[in-house]
Amino acid sequence: MQLKCLPQSDNFFLLAGPCVIEGEKMALDIAEKIVSECQRLAIPYVFKGSYRKANRSRIDSFTGIGDEAALKILRKVRDTFGVPVVTDIHSPEEAEMAAEYVDVLQIPAFLCRQTDLLVAAARTGKTVNIKKGQFLSPEAMGFAVGKVRDAGGTDVAVTERGVTFGYQDLVVDYRGIPEMQKFGCPVILDATHSLQQPNQPKGVTGGRPDLIETIARAGVATGVDGLFLETHPDPSQAKSDGANMLPLQQLPRLLDRLVALRQTINGFK
Repeated sequence: MQLKCLPQSDNFFLLAGPCVIEGEKMALDIAEKIVSECQRLAIPYVFKGSYRKANRSRIDSFTGIGDEAALKILRKVRDTFGVPVVTDIHSPEEAEMAAEYVDVLQIPAFLCRQTDLLVAAARTGKTVNIKKGQFLSPEAMGFAVGKVRDAGGTDVAVTERGVTFGYQDLVVDYRGIPEMQKFGCPVILDATHSLQQPNQPKGVTGGRPDLIETIARAGVATGVDGLFLETHPDPSQAKSDGANMLPLQQLPRLLDRLVALRQTINGFK
């Protein structure tokens, strides 16, 4: 299953980019690299970038460069490279605003049960990607999908991003991927946020980026429709979620391996 804004393909599709838009040059440079690799490997691609980060541990955490400035950069990425773009929204009012600039509206995991937000996103006519709450079972996400469809949304996806395990870790239950595919919509695996280690004493989320390939390969082997990755030229300098991001220079090797795995699996069908 594919998102409607993407061409049909036997490959997985990819949502990838920085956690948050830090500036125009940074966004365009990252997009150029990923577009090139996805074209080489025939991977349908959506550029990802949050125009604002609303869920931060500390009040002094970076939240963005300004809504309009960041949204205009997202639109420039779309226009420059001819790829769809996705961003998070946090309130019903943001849905209509962001829809003027992007192709896919993403519902953050902690907000996946917010009816007004889901309905507002659906009514824009854009594709809606709902991140599964860290506190929900796969089966429970059927109600979130139903809200979007009942509100007139015709293109909806669900993203697995791990389940809360204790206070400071997440685990991925891969049984949830085929369970959520029963909803008749694409299922995406977030291979970076699934490795977050939240609620650290200093108020800065930790992570295990060394396991990104492990998580992604397991998802492809399970038959996930799409992958979600956050990547940055220098994660140590990223203004948000650097602890669990993939260094951009490692992306080609990772995609080579994942595509080879998908092709092998397709050969057994």
